[in-house]
Amino acid sequence: MIRTLIVDDDFRVAAVHAGFVAEVPGFAVAGTAHTAAEARARVRELAPDLVLLDVYLPDEPGLNLLGELHTDTIILSAATDTRTISAAIRAGALNYLIKPFATGQFTERLTSYAHYRRLVTGDRNLGQEDVDKAFRLLHERDRAAAPKGQSSATARLVAGQLRTAGRALSAAEVAAELGVARATAQRYLTALAQAGSVEMRLRYGATGRPEHEYRWRPGPGAPH
Repeated sequence: MIRTLIVDDDFRVAAVHAGFVAEVPGFAVAGTAHTAAEARARVRELAPDLVLLDVYLPDEPGLNLLGELHTDTIILSAATDTRTISAAIRAGALNYLIKPFATGQFTERLTSYAHYRRLVTGDRNLGQEDVDKAFRLLHERDRAAAPKGQSSATARLVAGQLRTAGRALSAAEVAAELGVARATAQRYLTALAQAGSVEMRLRYGATGRPEHEYRWRPGPGAPH
């Protein structure tokens, strides 16, 4: 199992990400941390294989940790400026995923990392072909494919529901309005979010696990 530490200043977001990790085969949640100081302590205590690291931490920038932890790290952050992203890459981040993101995007990043890790783990020498393959594996699924068997008619219905709603909707609400399965609505909403046609955020209820909500944002990937 790939033992994973989640570092995020928001307790609720950390819990959501921990739930995502627990659902990916081959991964286990080693723990969570909410400050840079706590992250350092947890890495020493738990020796995780992978750290999922936020940039914005209350005591100091998360990027400060990249050179110290000596652990594979993927950035999960709302920071979209080129300075932060380039600094993360220079400091050794293996990947960078902008929040909020679809569950499928997250799963693909972890799956790619697992494939990469299998190739580079162990005390042995690698040839150039192996090194080239390792880099390919690390980013092989960064661009998620469209859902298999996606219907353009259903895509237009889902997009139309969001366009006319005038507010953010969850996958369950879209499914109820259109009379389709929640999983089906979720697949099409995820595809629309990846195309830039809708804005995706987390909705926090009074109780229970937060869920994604989607608001129409016309863009070049919008179905007509």
